Parts: sequence; structure tokens; C-alpha cells
Amino acid sequence: MLAVVYQGKGLIKVEDIPIPKIKSDEILLKVKTTSICATDLKIKEFGHFKNPLDKKIILGHEVAGEIAEVGSNIKQFKVGMRLSMAPNIGCGVCDQCVSGQSNYCEDYSAIGINLNGSFAEYMVIPEEYIRQGNIYLLQDNVSFEEASLAEPLSTVFCASEAVEIGPKDIVLIMGAGPMGILHVMMAKLRGAQKIIVSEISKIRSEQALKFGADLVINPQNENLKEFILANSYGRGADVIIITAPSKKAQEDSLDLVAIQGRILFFGGLPKGQDIINFKSNIIHYKHIIVTGTTGQSILQYRKSVELIAAKKIDLKKLISIRYSLSEAEEAFKNAKLENVLKVMFNV
Repeated sequence: MLAVVYQGKGLIKVEDIPIPKIKSDEILLKVKTTSICATDLKIKEFGHFKNPLDKKIILGHEVAGEIAEVGSNIKQFKVGMRLSMAPNIGCGVCDQCVSGQSNYCEDYSAIGINLNGSFAEYMVIPEEYIRQGNIYLLQDNVSFEEASLAEPLSTVFCASEAVEIGPKDIVLIMGAGPMGILHVMMAKLRGAQKIIVSEISKIRSEQALKFGADLVINPQNENLKEFILANSYGRGADVIIITAPSKKAQEDSLDLVAIQGRILFFGGLPKGQDIINFKSNIIHYKHIIVTGTTGQSILQYRKSVELIAAKKIDLKKLISIRYSLSEAEEAFKNAKLENVLKVMFNV
């Protein structure tokens, strides 16, 4: 089978390798669709702390497919069933795991990071994923392509729950890359009163408007604080979500938020550049909540697939280019372009 294998920092290679053998408590998945995430791009260039020895590994974690084989101990799943899956697995015993928030488990594992992932014709679903409920069987009206995008959607679902976006809120989203666009779509779905996007790229600004933003601003050309105050009845944004990996955006957010507003750091900063100047008195006197999220709980993943099935959100519009696995080098290159949202492998 073909697989996109991480070879070490800066290098991937499409290899022809044997179809993996499964154990009695595992499932073999025939991958149908799998999409490139910013995490895949970062791993290719810089590696990942969960893979400290920089070993070869099959990348990919946004996946949907069909069961090709089940282990002898598997009873609840059958060959031919269609599924997608939450990619992270917790240790199962820490406080975060037992409270249902395994995305915050410090001892987590993840396909495509320290376990072989989905950029392959077939992949093994380990026993822990089956036992802890990461597998989600797809409704007939959910396509494989849509299901592959349930994973990034669920990270945005997690963030929107953390800041409780609702109809009373003016929402500012800083950064309009693929995840920023998903935040626009989620804020609109949750009924936000107004959605403002701050983005320096003209192409991405235009995309944000197409996907439901009410207003966009280029902070390099206009005064962002004056713009936000002028379009929020003078109070500032009730919710600010920073998707861009930008120290300045994180720092500026404290000057843009309304009294009793909520700020969420969604995009992580590069290692070594993750210390910001923090105006703590603003938090104190304006009663601001500053928080962050990463990944998703298994329940949030399931609810995201349900949103897709209910036709509440159209993820197919996010797909910019489709490739085969053999075209992985070109796919990774083009996934970085500013006019590209999601790159999909049809396997």
C-alpha cells in the first residue's frame, strides 16, 4: 500500500509498504479520505515532542473510511461499516480522562503523531481507540469527505463551548486561515450578533466574508481598536478568538475586549516565542476571562459529526484541492498557500 511517511525533520516520502496486520482487538480501516492539518505541516518541518527520537511514522489524523477487517475479539463493529474517529487517546485513568476531557491528558497518544496515521491506504485502529469510544459510525447522509473534516470542526466546537458564544455576542476572530474560517462558521451557527475578522491577507479576508463574516479589517492598514469600538457600540468585542500564531494578536486582544468579555488563545505560538506582555490590570478591572483550548473531547467530536449530519454546517466548501497519496509532496506544498483552505487526499 502507499503511505506518506515522515522521514525526519523537513522530509516526507511516499513509500510502498505492506498492509499492516491487526491483532485480535484491533480494526483495519480502509482509508477513503484524509485531509492535511497545520499540525501535519509543522511535524514535517520541526518534528513533534511526542516523537522524541524522530522515528519514521505515517502522518495524518483527519480521517474517514470503511472497515476492511476486524479482530477476532471485536463484536460491535463489522466489515463494511463507515466511520470516522477522534485522533487523540488519553491514558484513561488521570483526572482529565475520567472527567471526559482526555484532550487535556498529559500522557496522550495520537494517530499521525506518535502512532501511525491516516495518510495511507489502510491504517490500524488500536484497541484503546475502540475501548474508549473514539470511533464514530457515520450516518448515511455524511460523506467521507465531510467526516474527515469533523476533527478540525470539533476543535472549533470545543473552543466555542469554552467561550460560550451566543446571540448577544460581538465576536472578533483574529486570523482567517482554515481554522479561522471554521471559527467564523461556528460563530455564525451559534447565532453571534456580529462576526468581525482581523486578517492581513486580502485573499483570506475575502474568503472570510464569503463564509459569513460581517466585517473584515486589515490591522496593518487601519486602527484595529478604533474599528472594533466603532462596530461594537463602543464596548469592544465580547468574544475574541486568536487563531493566528501571533504574539502581537494575543497582546492586542486585551485592548479590544469588552468588560466581562472572553478571550481564547486557539493558535499556539512557536517554541521560544511564547512569552507575551500581559496587561493583567485589564483582566482585574474589566473582569476578563482569558483561556485556551486544544483538541476536543470525544463527546465534542461526536456532536460535531451530528452537526454535519443535521446539515447545520457545510464543510465541503472548505475543500480547496483534492490529491492522491502519490502527490503528497505537491499537496503539502500547496497546503501552505494563502488561497487554500483544506487539502484532501482521496485514497
